[in-house]
Amino acid sequence: MVAVVGLTGCTTTVDLDPAESANDPLCAEVTSHLPGTVGGQARLWTDAQATGAWGEPGDSKVLLTCGVEPPGPTTLPCQDVAGVDWIIDDSDAPRFRVTTFGRTPAVEIYLDTTADENGDGVSSRDVLDALSPIVGVLPVDGQCLDRGEATPAP
Repeated sequence: MVAVVGLTGCTTTVDLDPAESANDPLCAEVTSHLPGTVGGQARLWTDAQATGAWGEPGDSKVLLTCGVEPPGPTTLPCQDVAGVDWIIDDSDAPRFRVTTFGRTPAVEIYLDTTADENGDGVSSRDVLDALSPIVGVLPVDGQCLDRGEATPAP
């Protein structure tokens, strides 16, 4: 009993809000396969359905939320990683918000790539390389296009 209490005392739960479509069974498929480490960061417990977090207690470097509203057309950069298109919002760099494009339900990942006291930061490439194959189970209903391929709005 003492060991359990000691372990429980060290555990920190990350407080997150579930997305509107967090109860979609496809989100359960995604979150049930989340890895124990991402980008060198250990997984943390979260208190919201269809979410994941990695980092140190009190300092989450990676937050994942499944069931967010799928984004519409955008001029933000889009990157394909392992067959999953990700929209990259770097307006708060070195913190980034990346959201799947052309997948329903959509997944949003918040990355804090700020270097720690050892000069180490989370690599967005490592995070997307680890999570894209898992997110890839979500059905595809669109894809990013190069600007020249897009149809201009009327």
